[in-house]
Amino acid sequence: MNAHMRVIGLDVGERRIGVAISDATRTLARPVGVLQVSRLDAAAVVRAADEVARLAGEDDGVSTIVVGLPRRLDGRPNAMTPRVQAFAEQLGVRTGLPIVLQDERLTSHEAESLLAERDKDWRSRKKRLDAMAAAIILQDHLDHLDTLGRLGHLDGSPH
Repeated sequence: MNAHMRVIGLDVGERRIGVAISDATRTLARPVGVLQVSRLDAAAVVRAADEVARLAGEDDGVSTIVVGLPRRLDGRPNAMTPRVQAFAEQLGVRTGLPIVLQDERLTSHEAESLLAERDKDWRSRKKRLDAMAAAIILQDHLDHLDTLGRLGHLDGSPH
């Protein structure tokens, strides 16, 4: 992964895809917005790929896409797990970028809590919830990379 390119985070759902992006140093994630989709299908892949291309066209580009992988609290797959895996695989093929699947358990709850502290209007929070969840998913990934880097295992293998 290029150290001077950004990473995109996605929180993929049936009707909305939250989008976040890191800074070029891969230290901080920030919410970008929410893509409205009618269902999780080929059109949703195209919509997400178009957003990836838009962000990749900006300064510092994009090196990787992190997709939140839904699971039950005990870690087992839920009904959305295989659908998000298929979406991520298709997105990787369409964009040519590496895809990383990141555990997203409790990220929506965490995002709701963070937004509730700042915004008392639930309608306003709901519009930003998926983008904030994407930022949390991405930040979890970035923090994991930072830990591996400090341990000297940036490639994920034990030395």
